[in-house]
Amino acid sequence: MEIRQDQIIGSSPAFLDLMDQISRAAPLDRPLLVIGERGTGKELIAARLHYLSNRWNQPFQKMNCAALAETLLESELFGYEQGAFTGARGRRAGRFEAADEGSLFLDEIGTMSMAAQEKLLRVIEYGEFERVGGNDTIEVDVRVVGATNIDLPAAAAAGEFRHDLLDRLAFDVLTVPPLRARREDIMTLADHFGRKMARELEWLTFPGFSEIATEAMLDYHWPGNVRELKNVVERAIYCAWDGERPICNINFDPFDSPYRPAAQTPKSTPPVNEEPRQGDQKPALPKGRFDFRAEVAAHEKRLLEHALKENRFNQRAAASHLELSYDQLRHALKKHNLL
Repeated sequence: MEIRQDQIIGSSPAFLDLMDQISRAAPLDRPLLVIGERGTGKELIAARLHYLSNRWNQPFQKMNCAALAETLLESELFGYEQGAFTGARGRRAGRFEAADEGSLFLDEIGTMSMAAQEKLLRVIEYGEFERVGGNDTIEVDVRVVGATNIDLPAAAAAGEFRHDLLDRLAFDVLTVPPLRARREDIMTLADHFGRKMARELEWLTFPGFSEIATEAMLDYHWPGNVRELKNVVERAIYCAWDGERPICNINFDPFDSPYRPAAQTPKSTPPVNEEPRQGDQKPALPKGRFDFRAEVAAHEKRLLEHALKENRFNQRAAASHLELSYDQLRHALKKHNLL
């Protein structure tokens, strides 16, 4: 998603449902979770939650939990006292103190260590903590918005995330729809990014996209979501040189080259209890009794996923690859929830 001043662009039903959920959750002074694939705009959603809340004129702090080692993460969140560790030459306030009376956005919250999760739970529950290397209890009033692209309930079930922290964070969970579920928004966003890039290149006008380019973008799977769309559009305009004709050439993979180095893949060992594969072409047969229809459906889904990946998620190319019509492919994708 893209913010233009205080506006997020989109008009698809899935997008509007999310905006409605944000508007209802923002005024409530409770912790929240924002769940979504990479590139869907989770940080922008967190910002919208903050600026629609009663804390809008207070600090909005952001931190990526995956960017720091465990020890650095705790000192960054909670601050530290002089001499707490080598190089700690003075007292330093952490993000919680900086966000006092405001909001703190914790991206990739699922990567936090169990020790950091315990301290985070205490701050959310009681509004207090100690700096690293300190004994004084500090009180803060901070609204926490966590974000992740992993299945937190599954992580909690596996012992990788605290159940009590998950319960505390999940007052409400905002699941951001991927771009492929917002097909009506693709060209709206493409036009927005295109106009911005055209202005940056000092074009007199933005000519828009040709029918071929539009069809290609609408058919693409967008695994990188809005972030990937922005890059694809900007690359297409940069490569067009001028703005005299509609943009025709869309390059989804900038690494696509006959001179690209070969991937170094480790040798794989056949799983236990499976028959050896010949040239990785024939799938292993199940042992004992099995559900024939379920096995056929699973294999069909694998073939569809493989065809999409081989054709860079261009659905028309994937249909040709499978010798299906476009409508037949779309029907198969819907059948297996791949749309």
